[in-house]
Amino acid sequence: MTSLRIKLFFVLLFSCLVLIGSQINFSQVLGANNQFFTLFQFFGPIAGSILGPIVGAGSVLLAEIANFLMVGKEVSLINLARLAPMLVAAYYFGVSKRKDWSIIVPVFAMALFMLHPVGSQAWMYALYWLIPIGVRVFAPNRLFFKSLGATFMAHSVGSVIWLYALPSTPELWLLLIPIVALERCLFALGISGSYLAINTLLHKLENRLPKGIIHINPKYDLTKMFSFKT
Repeated sequence: MTSLRIKLFFVLLFSCLVLIGSQINFSQVLGANNQFFTLFQFFGPIAGSILGPIVGAGSVLLAEIANFLMVGKEVSLINLARLAPMLVAAYYFGVSKRKDWSIIVPVFAMALFMLHPVGSQAWMYALYWLIPIGVRVFAPNRLFFKSLGATFMAHSVGSVIWLYALPSTPELWLLLIPIVALERCLFALGISGSYLAINTLLHKLENRLPKGIIHINPKYDLTKMFSFKT
């Protein structure tokens, strides 16, 4: 029971951090009124690694539902669908295996995008979603690349939802191509930095907690990475 309570504490802790981050705007979503990227994009996915892919995605969902209720969004299919991008990103970031079902997500996203009348005219935009597939196959445990794969997982799901739910033009999607490159690299750097910071802090607690509560990678403990012999 004690282990369960500690696990629940960390789930709630990450949910609170995610909820706070979702209130702080980072940049406006181009082509959408009153839609913003928030600090949520910079650390939401790391819950999947610290808590495990399933529990981590669950903590993100808990925070998103809380934010949904706080903002008072209308309960509609599109608003519910918008909960999905960061869930798949958190799951992706929490898995280190080369063979995993999550690579199916960007494959379907590319297919759905290219089958859409507007998306078919800007099909090259969807090629970004080869990135999470390539990362899973060639660099599943490299922090920055895994962060990049995670943010493009969220991007693939979010873009398809946007394409099918809101009016757009091929010109808009083509205009977004260079912007997406910069935006997602910044998000990947933010995810990597957040993971290094949280992983370092929690590494000090890991030995004091029951096994399996949190998942820490000693390789990314900043105190060890930058330790020097005197």
